[in-house]
Amino acid sequence: MMKRCPVVARVGALGVLMALAGSAAAQQVYPSKPVRLVLPFAPGGGTDITGRLLARKLSDLWDVPVVVDNRPGAGSTVGTAIAAKAAPDGYTMGVTSMSHAINATLYRTLPYDTIKDFEPIILTVRVPNVLVVHPGVPAKSVKDLVALAKSQPGRLRFSSSGVGGVSHLAAEVFRAAAGIELLHVPYRGAGPAMTALVGSEAQLMMATMPVLLPQMKANRVRPLAISSLTRSPLVPALPTIAESGYPGFQTDSWYGLLAPAGTPPDIVRQVNADATRALDSADLKAALAQQGAQPAGGTPEEFLRFIQAEIVKWRKAITAAKVPLAN
Repeated sequence: MMKRCPVVARVGALGVLMALAGSAAAQQVYPSKPVRLVLPFAPGGGTDITGRLLARKLSDLWDVPVVVDNRPGAGSTVGTAIAAKAAPDGYTMGVTSMSHAINATLYRTLPYDTIKDFEPIILTVRVPNVLVVHPGVPAKSVKDLVALAKSQPGRLRFSSSGVGGVSHLAAEVFRAAAGIELLHVPYRGAGPAMTALVGSEAQLMMATMPVLLPQMKANRVRPLAISSLTRSPLVPALPTIAESGYPGFQTDSWYGLLAPAGTPPDIVRQVNADATRALDSADLKAALAQQGAQPAGGTPEEFLRFIQAEIVKWRKAITAAKVPLAN
């Protein structure tokens, strides 16, 4: 029987080990191909703007394309379902928003489980809402507005972008906290709702900073307070609702990243770390600031607890406002 040369045997074994090591390393490289971010709203809104800013920064960090895939419909549930049913390999993630928590109550049935079908990655951005009134309203502060509303229960009208929308429910949370009665007048979108306020069809409104800032600068509306726990650098003189007599009040809009359930924990952790790096970068912070938005951050576990708390908060608001549920 021919004996195998020991040197040849060692070289052969080394080659096998190197091949295995190379294969393992290749499997550990993430991402190695384009990543898709499913965005459940149409282009142009706050979710889309901030989502694209983050996608561009992640693409730079990863050196692979990060493609934003807009899939609007049914109050964001269409795109969210697509993200939930994607392969859990880290190459498809969903951009989520406050609507994710609202829809858990607002819809009788959903094509996914709000918690079980996702791996939370990171809370990316917060955008404060602003409480504004028409300039003709004799209220210069939250205290003034509450006193005025109590003097004429149910007569002050607030406009919103639609029943069950962020501007509707944010105002309902304020109404409940202040113990006042207001008349809700819904419109088909934030634009018509703002037009109604400027035209004095409504007396007050709560909406996100990007929507209201141009009107505030033009003095077409009077801002009374901001819904975040801290003041905004864009309008540092504007007090928070929390410091205006309602400690702990907060109804910020927010955005985040979710992965399909079953996505490997190491990928979730890496995306969390890289998104944190992106949000900490000076250029992304500056771009977000122009939108009145602020970077958030935190761990996947913290984001999960945040979503759960948001579901509870908005369930209370929807129930208190007797908002009709959607099919």
